[in-house]
Amino acid sequence: MTTMQPLEQLPTERFDTPAILKKLTLASRKLAELKGVAASIPNQGVLISTLGMQEAKDSSAIENIVTTHDELFQDDLFPENLASPSAKEVLRYRQALRVGYEQVRRSGLLTANHIIQIQAELEQNNAGFRKLPGTALKNGAGQTVYTPPQEPEAIVALMRDLERFMNDSELFAADPLIKMALIHHQFESIHPFYDGNGRTGRIINVLYLVKEGLLDIPVLYLSRYIVRTKPDYYRLLQSVREQNTWEEWALYMLTAIESTATDTIETIHAIKAALMDAKHRIRAQYKFYSQDLINNLFTHPYTKIEFVERDLKVSRLTATKYLDTLTQGGFLQKQKKGRTNYYINLALNAILTKESMMEGSR
Repeated sequence: MTTMQPLEQLPTERFDTPAILKKLTLASRKLAELKGVAASIPNQGVLISTLGMQEAKDSSAIENIVTTHDELFQDDLFPENLASPSAKEVLRYRQALRVGYEQVRRSGLLTANHIIQIQAELEQNNAGFRKLPGTALKNGAGQTVYTPPQEPEAIVALMRDLERFMNDSELFAADPLIKMALIHHQFESIHPFYDGNGRTGRIINVLYLVKEGLLDIPVLYLSRYIVRTKPDYYRLLQSVREQNTWEEWALYMLTAIESTATDTIETIHAIKAALMDAKHRIRAQYKFYSQDLINNLFTHPYTKIEFVERDLKVSRLTATKYLDTLTQGGFLQKQKKGRTNYYINLALNAILTKESMMEGSR
């Protein structure tokens, strides 16, 4: 078992190397650009919903919980008959992310209690921090490579230290992006829960950036980069524990931020262009155009009559007419599940699924 020290005991000058400072500048610049681009979408709920679903899918894939966009979007429409355990897990991740975001936005803090609530939402239990010893991390060959703290008192004390590190800016005079990298490693090494540590840790990443004011809404998700570089991610996590290679870990995380911010900026530009195109064409062609209708179509890649009734406060007959007319106009594709119709936003679905296809070909 590794003896863990509070992060503030690390010398801050270790992160002042030319390579880290150069990468920090690039990552910070891209993150600031992402914040601005995200703010240019009038309805922030569009991004929180669509990109949150992407993150839920990618973060769950790291834990070998695999599902498809089609399955997820259908299950969002029909939560009463979820098709698979994987889809349930992914949708719970998105809900846990929302819970955490509301807490940070309300309090301006990211506390141990918030983290417990996030994990409880993910795992649908109230087990809290580990109280029993025995948790160990194994490699692919089944060999134990790391044993996290085992005593309940040690876990609580380390999480208390981490909470202070996250919320007291005076404690460690380093850039918040460096601190985010350190926080992520420390949390994964404490491994405070019986289950859900990886996914909870990845939610903490983006919530910390929101807490620090580097993002207004949670739209920077590192899971896709981690999926793509999984061997490096786990190798570097372990290398810090065995060889104290914090600098290499910081560089990896800064690269992840820069790369992910670049990809997310492109995605948001594509969503915004599709949204504006739909807005102008629907307004020009149909008397029933409204901003609420556009928001509905771009918050739900797959929508249904009930969603339009609810969001636009119209009758079922009127909602059906809107959706069928937009299907005839080529904006939507009508599908049927059981006895219920649903409607796919063709432009938005193409953007979200194209990203996954590109990932698969890398």
